[in-house]
Amino acid sequence: GGSSLWRQALHLLWLLKTISLAIDEYKPQDATTNPSLILAAAQMPAYQELVEEAITYVKPCLEKKKKKKDKMGNFTLYVLFGYNKKMLSFDKDAMVARARRLIELYKEAGISKDRILIKLSSTWEGIQAGKELEEQHGIHCNMTLLFSFAQAVACAEAGVTLISPFVGRILDWHVANTDKKSYEPLEDPGVKSVTKIYNYYKKFGYKTIVMGASFRNMGEIKALAGCDFLTISPKLLGELLQDNAKLVPVLSAKAAQASDLEKIHLDEKSFRWLHNEDQMAVEKLSDGIRKFAADAVKLERMLTEQMFNAENGK
Repeated sequence: GGSSLWRQALHLLWLLKTISLAIDEYKPQDATTNPSLILAAAQMPAYQELVEEAITYVKPCLEKKKKKKDKMGNFTLYVLFGYNKKMLSFDKDAMVARARRLIELYKEAGISKDRILIKLSSTWEGIQAGKELEEQHGIHCNMTLLFSFAQAVACAEAGVTLISPFVGRILDWHVANTDKKSYEPLEDPGVKSVTKIYNYYKKFGYKTIVMGASFRNMGEIKALAGCDFLTISPKLLGELLQDNAKLVPVLSAKAAQASDLEKIHLDEKSFRWLHNEDQMAVEKLSDGIRKFAADAVKLERMLTEQMFNAENGK
């Protein structure tokens, strides 16, 4: 209904404003986010003026929505994380349809698909959706929630544009589930995972971009210097700006050629078996899907309450 639509409109405006501030300050090449990061930012007192500004913007649109279907409303309904995210992560056709619709709506808003990466969970279904979107529709995809070597190999074979292998969440799992509670950067299990993926891609000539993600500290970032891309939080970017130590590349395509990795092929059965053999990856993938979905709901509920209070003069 209309109220649900405009709760989502407020969500989108908040997202754009939050990203805009960080981009203005650090001027990165690109930007990415997820429901958990936006939820965390939304609870910071420093950003409350943005929420109020977004609510002020939405109010006139609410009145317009009552009279007729409005293009902006249609746009914001889809350019969001959406409902049933957990189910969507296992429905290839639904992911393809949603992605194509998103691209259409961005086109209406004047944004070319060349500037968009559709973010998909790295389930088998998500990877196959990425393959179809890339091959048949020329839509670029960013595969997220990637924890296992099996996921990385399947993404490479699918020919997706970019993967976001997680570093910090892998470390979190090992700290929580083993006796070892601290690691030197090069021994960090998340760093070692991304290093293996990077070397595999470069050794066998895959064009998919490796973008390390989910960092817990600067040591992890420095240990992956030389990786294609890194997606770094504003907090850690700020710490890096204050660090005067010389940054030396650790990863390189040349060094990857010397690795002892062997090329493998994964069909669905072998993918599921190899991924299932990695307990950490299985647990973190399912946990990530649940948490992203839950945080999206929490964020919408929080913004809805603030908009309701604003409308009633509280």
